[in-house]
Amino acid sequence: MKKHLSLLALFVIAYANAQEKNVTNKAKDTIIKTEVVNVVTSYVPKITDAFKIKQKPVIEHTKETQKKALEYQIFSVPVASTFIPKSGTMKKVDLGKREKLYDNYVSVGFGNVLSPFLEAYMRRSQSYNSELGAHVKFLLSSDPVTDTELSSTFYNIDLNLNYTQQERYFQWSAGLDAEKDKYNWYGLPSNITFTEFTLSTIEESQSYNHFKIFGQIKPDDSYLDEANGAISYFSDSFESSEFLIDGNAQFRFPLDNFHRQLNDLYVNTTVSYLGGSYAYAYDAITSINYSFITLGVHPTYKFNLQDLAIKLGAKSYFSMDTENSESNFFIYPDVEISYPIVKDFANVFVGASGDLTTNMFQSFTDDNPYVSPTLDMRQTNKKFDVFGGIKGKLSHQFSYNTKVSYADIENNPFFALNQSKSDGDNIAGTNGFTFYGYEYGNSFKVVYDDIKLLTFFGEIAFDGIKNLNIGANAQFNKFTLTNETEEAWNTPEIKGELFGTYKTDKWYAGANLYFVGNRKGRVYDALPANTYTATDLKSYFDVNFNGGYHFDDSFSVFLNLNNVLNNSYQRFNNFNVQGFQAMGGLTWKFDTLF
Repeated sequence: MKKHLSLLALFVIAYANAQEKNVTNKAKDTIIKTEVVNVVTSYVPKITDAFKIKQKPVIEHTKETQKKALEYQIFSVPVASTFIPKSGTMKKVDLGKREKLYDNYVSVGFGNVLSPFLEAYMRRSQSYNSELGAHVKFLLSSDPVTDTELSSTFYNIDLNLNYTQQERYFQWSAGLDAEKDKYNWYGLPSNITFTEFTLSTIEESQSYNHFKIFGQIKPDDSYLDEANGAISYFSDSFESSEFLIDGNAQFRFPLDNFHRQLNDLYVNTTVSYLGGSYAYAYDAITSINYSFITLGVHPTYKFNLQDLAIKLGAKSYFSMDTENSESNFFIYPDVEISYPIVKDFANVFVGASGDLTTNMFQSFTDDNPYVSPTLDMRQTNKKFDVFGGIKGKLSHQFSYNTKVSYADIENNPFFALNQSKSDGDNIAGTNGFTFYGYEYGNSFKVVYDDIKLLTFFGEIAFDGIKNLNIGANAQFNKFTLTNETEEAWNTPEIKGELFGTYKTDKWYAGANLYFVGNRKGRVYDALPANTYTATDLKSYFDVNFNGGYHFDDSFSVFLNLNNVLNNSYQRFNNFNVQGFQAMGGLTWKFDTLF
């Protein structure tokens, strides 16, 4: 640039001198001369001529600046040491003797007051992918309740057949369940004196028959997890009948296609039809009919938000009472949130739920076999049930669970005693019809009430001693009734249980101690009055033990002791229970007989 500037300065000076000479000599010079003029221009740089700096320049080191390779050698010198490592040994873990499992077993026993017992299970594999099983159970107790004017004999027979088949893409199963139970309405009211003639004409026996056909299918790779279906028929000795068609299907929809962190969505669907009839009502010679159709959808989604475990869901039902031409739609929350305050030691949880229950004649007889075949059938609507509690472990040996809940329930059922149609002398009414065996004040009806239910529950278990497990639980119920303002009939406010098991290679034993608090029952005044008063049903404590000894893997003996304290108490008013019961027997396990 200096060179160019110097040339430019010289050019300007020379040009200026030439101009001055031309001005002075212009007058003198009149002849045009031919000369060669060399024009020198200044350099104008362009952008393309500039030196461009690279983004990642390559720097080439000279030999003087390059790193020298480091070369080294290890000179090994032995070091004297007196340390000798001790070889480790595996600590032996006592897993106990592995119990051998058999496909079949037969158990027979006999107890006091003429109580034979039989139970057996048979399993046979038809092929690698199929299985056929059968289970049968029989128990008879001949008039076990003392000081009753009517027989208290009962028996239970249960037969179950099932078949399972594994196909290429799914598994299916089907089966048949048949039951026959016999009970007696032996609980006559104590405030009525029945004559010998009246007692001899009372037919106190009642038998229940139940037949059920069921099936299930489980696809291997499908949105459908499983589907279940059943058709059942229930009847008794008094021309009562009940027909149930029930089905449900559970679907699983993966949501990770939308986002990889999303879990699966579960949707459970249900459909049921219940229809039944009673030949006669309790207060009139007219039949009672009932039928319900219920459709339900129950979606559920579970996920974790750091340490917070959350379940979101809802239950919805569409129900039709076809007998009364009524239909209703119900929706309930199904939400639960849990959080570990102290991991593994204290986990707090809260939630809200609700449900719709279709009451059945069969379910009532399971809870109380002494009901009359004249029941009022309704659906129980648990509008909401909010709950919360804490559960966890106090140590590796102690675990606990506490829960408090508050529920609003519409049409909650209670068992209340029927009034006797006989004053002790008559066996027929004014219409000339002879009384049935359940019309002497010795059966129960179902009464409904809208209630608020506050429940406290607690349970603790200990598993810190070898081969020994013990635990206890207790529950307190507070009923606030709306219609039946007197009492929650035959329902305790307090109940609890203490349980434990002990097992070795040869011996095993167990214990259950039940406590049920005071309850209230109805006592009707003598005819023709139609009034009643509430009576106290005393609390009771029932102690039961069971145990046995294994001679080997195949043969063992057992002994069951029930009501060890021989307490005489009433589970339902007027119905005393059996006293001390003892039953012993033998169990044989085997693979196959064929």
